[in-house]
Amino acid sequence: MVGLARQALARGWRTVTLNFRSCSGELNRLPQFYHSGHTEDLDEVVRLLVGREPNLRLGAVGVSLGGNVLLKWLGEQEVGVPAELVGAVAISTPFDLEPCARALDRGFCRWLYAANFLGTMRAKVRRKADRDPDLRRVVDLPQALRARTFAEYDRAVTAPLNGFADERDYWRRASSGPYLSRIRRPTLLVNALDDPIVPREALPNPVLLPPSVRAEYVPRGGHAGFIDGRWPWHVNSWVERRAIDFLAPLVADGDGAPRTSRVC
Repeated sequence: MVGLARQALARGWRTVTLNFRSCSGELNRLPQFYHSGHTEDLDEVVRLLVGREPNLRLGAVGVSLGGNVLLKWLGEQEVGVPAELVGAVAISTPFDLEPCARALDRGFCRWLYAANFLGTMRAKVRRKADRDPDLRRVVDLPQALRARTFAEYDRAVTAPLNGFADERDYWRRASSGPYLSRIRRPTLLVNALDDPIVPREALPNPVLLPPSVRAEYVPRGGHAGFIDGRWPWHVNSWVERRAIDFLAPLVADGDGAPRTSRVC
C-alpha cells in the first residue's frame, strides 16, 4: 500500500487507504469484523469521496482480500458504480475463497502464514468478547480460541457473526469470481501462477471475462510479491507501477491533461 501511494503521489495524485474493520490498530465498535465479502464500507468511502468533489476521477486498487472486496463491489453495483470511478486494479485476488482457504490450511502455508495470521485474529476475538460479553451469545468463543485453521475460525466466528450458515456458505457467497461478468469499469487483474495462497484452480478463465476486465497471469510473483531489483539494496514491486500505469490514462481527460485524481 505504501508503494502504491508513492507511485500515485509521484504523479501528483492524492491517495486514500481504507482500513478494514479491526485492522487500523484498534477494534471497531460494532460486533462484526471485516470479512472477505464485506463491501458496504468500501461503497460508503467511495460515495463519500465523490460526494465531496464532483469533478473527482477515482481509481481503485485492491490487494489480496482487498482485491476480492473491490471486485465483488464492482460486480454488485454493476452500472450503479459512481461515474467518477474510472478504473480498478486487483492484485493477488482470491477469486474463489474455498480452494484458497484449503491452501492456507495445509502444508507450509498453515505452518507459517495461517499460524501467524490466526494468532492475531484469535486475539481480536478475545478482546472483543472481554469488551462486549454479548458476543459470546453469537460466537463459540472456546472454539474460536482453539481455531488453528481458517476453516475452524470461519466456522466459529465469521459465519455466525455475519449470517452465513457455515464456513462453506461464507466462502461461496463472499467470493468475487461470480461477480466478474458484471463488472463494467475497466479493470485489471494481476495474479502470479506460483501464488501459494491462490492456487491456479481459483483463477478465472480469461476467455470468460467481460470486455471490461483484463487478466495478466505471470509465472512468478508469489502472493502480493512481484519483486524486481537487487536484494537487499533496491527491492521494488513492479506490480505497483503496473497498477498506476493502468489507471493513468483513465484518470486523464481526453486531451491527456490530468484532472483532480485520487487512488483509493
